[in-house]
Amino acid sequence: MKVKKYLDASITTEKRVHDLLGRMTLGEKIGQLIQPFGWQAYERTEDGIELTETFRSYIERGGVGSLYGVLRADPWTGVTLETGLSPREGAEVINLIQKYAIEHTRLGIPILFGEECSHGHMAIGATVFPVPLAMGSSWNAPLFREVCRAIAAETRAQGGTVTYSPVLDVVRDPRWGRTEETFGEDPYLIGEMAVAAVEGLQRESIASDDAVIATLKHFAGYGGSEGGRNAAPARIGARELLEKDLLPFERAVQAGALSIMTAYNEIDGVPCTSNYELLTHTLREQWAFDGFVITDCGAINMLSGGHQVVESDEDAACAALLAGVDMEMSGDSFGKHLLHAVQNKKVSIDDIDLAVSRILRQKFELGLFERPYADPDRASEIIGQESHIKLARRMAQESMILLKNRNQVLPLSPALGKIAVIGPNANNIYNQLGDYTSPQQRGGIVTVLDGIQRKCAGQSEVMYAPGCRIKDPSTEGFESAVQTAQVSDAIIAVVGGSSARDFGEGTIDLKTGAAIITDQSGLSDMDCGEGFDRAELGLSGVQLDLLKEIHKTGKPFIVVYINGRPVVEPWIDEHADAILEAWYPGQEGGSAIADILFGDLNPSGRLTISIPKHPGQLPIYYNTKRTRGKRYVETDLQPRYPFGYGLSYTSFRYDDIALSKPNMRPDESCTLSVNVTNTGGMAGQEVVQLYVTDVVSSVTRPALELKGFQKIQLEPGESTTVRFTITKEQLQYVGRDYRRIVEPGQFRIQVGGHAELLLGTDLYVLPPRINMEREDETLV
Repeated sequence: MKVKKYLDASITTEKRVHDLLGRMTLGEKIGQLIQPFGWQAYERTEDGIELTETFRSYIERGGVGSLYGVLRADPWTGVTLETGLSPREGAEVINLIQKYAIEHTRLGIPILFGEECSHGHMAIGATVFPVPLAMGSSWNAPLFREVCRAIAAETRAQGGTVTYSPVLDVVRDPRWGRTEETFGEDPYLIGEMAVAAVEGLQRESIASDDAVIATLKHFAGYGGSEGGRNAAPARIGARELLEKDLLPFERAVQAGALSIMTAYNEIDGVPCTSNYELLTHTLREQWAFDGFVITDCGAINMLSGGHQVVESDEDAACAALLAGVDMEMSGDSFGKHLLHAVQNKKVSIDDIDLAVSRILRQKFELGLFERPYADPDRASEIIGQESHIKLARRMAQESMILLKNRNQVLPLSPALGKIAVIGPNANNIYNQLGDYTSPQQRGGIVTVLDGIQRKCAGQSEVMYAPGCRIKDPSTEGFESAVQTAQVSDAIIAVVGGSSARDFGEGTIDLKTGAAIITDQSGLSDMDCGEGFDRAELGLSGVQLDLLKEIHKTGKPFIVVYINGRPVVEPWIDEHADAILEAWYPGQEGGSAIADILFGDLNPSGRLTISIPKHPGQLPIYYNTKRTRGKRYVETDLQPRYPFGYGLSYTSFRYDDIALSKPNMRPDESCTLSVNVTNTGGMAGQEVVQLYVTDVVSSVTRPALELKGFQKIQLEPGESTTVRFTITKEQLQYVGRDYRRIVEPGQFRIQVGGHAELLLGTDLYVLPPRINMEREDETLV
């Protein structure tokens, strides 16, 4: 029997796509554009795991192109530790679903399994890394690439083939609940992390058994919403959109990213999900993107039911498809309406074919037609392996930012005597993990209390009192916390926020810290995460009141923040002896925090987001325009902690800055060098940051822009020369005609440890050379 051409792996992908597309019915084609909820495809019964009738009905109607979140476990899906899938079971269920789809559809087209992997695969047993805001704070793109490789390996081992990360949104207002999912406020740094993510997730080839397709999100302007409110309009001009919000996406597309997710918001009146200029003109025609575009969950329905730019759900489906959307995530618009839309000539079969071909192309490239199944034995071996846990700890270590260290109170000695660990985030596993996290076994998470107890075992007495919860107004635990602080030699107060959804873990006894399975308060700790935007940036609940009470004891007072967005508390900035920003540090966070507090490692994290003195300063970010306006009556325009800031237990000196040539033309390059010396008494890492200022430009420019960084390790007394290559990439901007240009003139090139502590020199860009031969020809 002759093998169908599309099943012949020896011919080109394009020929296979063409052959398969020619065999498909319209219904089968539309099926490839839809993505139902994956956790609704199976159920546990007395006889084991079985496929649901809902899923079987999709297959009977011609199949589905993808399933979302088959392995996802969290309160939204209703999948718990008890009802969810172990790593082995996850692979087995994926295989069960895939086998049914291949064997019960006419053409046997395999399914794409899309999974959430923001900071680890959101499946039971997978490694939980720090949230992206923390990983960005490491300023270590190569390390982040390794994290992404580990995440991809764990995801693909169970059969996942697409991940909905990285998040490349540029944050303008950190009150936004999804700030934790981003890398911060700077497009250059986000672009570096974007490239690392694509290289790590997709590896050298997506056909690899350790690779998944990276999905860049949210395209575009999602981090610039009004007031930091999720999915609110983004008031961004065309030039700013190109220079800031689109830059990380462009960098990731150049790196080979194969999927992009649209954003919920609108830009200048046009919803991103129906924005032809974004999805086709910019993405495909200008950037030559050849992957597929997927919506965010329910985004198509918002066109008619939220943005109201079309009259009906059918028109919404047509608008999205014609704009450049290829697949609908977890909605019903494409499945319900596209067939009728073709019949009514609102869209053509060619429009459908174009979208389907983009999806089929990736299925062939993934090797799904040849290797559609996962290996359960391999899943059990790879997921949560020891090397990944060590990697999570290292990333958490490099993400910690020391904001204050008065009189070098840190590092502490593990033989200090009595240490009081106080606060609602000291021993709460979910509060340190962040949003998009699966249910966890208690033994797999190292809390701050766990980490300190292990570090000080046999040397100091570690005492614990939670004191309060994140949002609960109760002060019932204050007395116990104050008593604990009074008999201590130092206080480590662990406060902040929570993106923990209700995992059914109950609460804690505020006096003893013991677990209470039934929570009678009815209050959730969650004050951050998707859908949890805030009007201010202070600590929630009575946390600040708790800190003020224990501070009265007069003991050394160290504050550790575990949170998903910056905390603005002037009282803490003034009264704490030391402040360590840990963000949500992941499953090894407690170990990493203890490593930093007790000096086993030198803190090397740096802020990727400016922290204001007062929320009234928002929006505040370092790369503001020179004409930024006058100061406020109550305060100036400077942040409390600037972009790039972070202290160390040692000190670094910058000197001997030099350019290989002070003058260059736009098509040339030069090298900036600077000598960096560890002038302190402890080995440490320094983040050497390069900033550029275009002194005079025909379009107003930011006063300062990050254009390079390197993380270096130096022993006490050691010096090294750090070099940066300066090319047009660091000097260009979007000109009046919306094209990138390098204008002749003076550029200020500066390097240093953060955006407000820099050493600089001047570079002069000369006009481009005139092609005399061409000029002569013209004259003749």
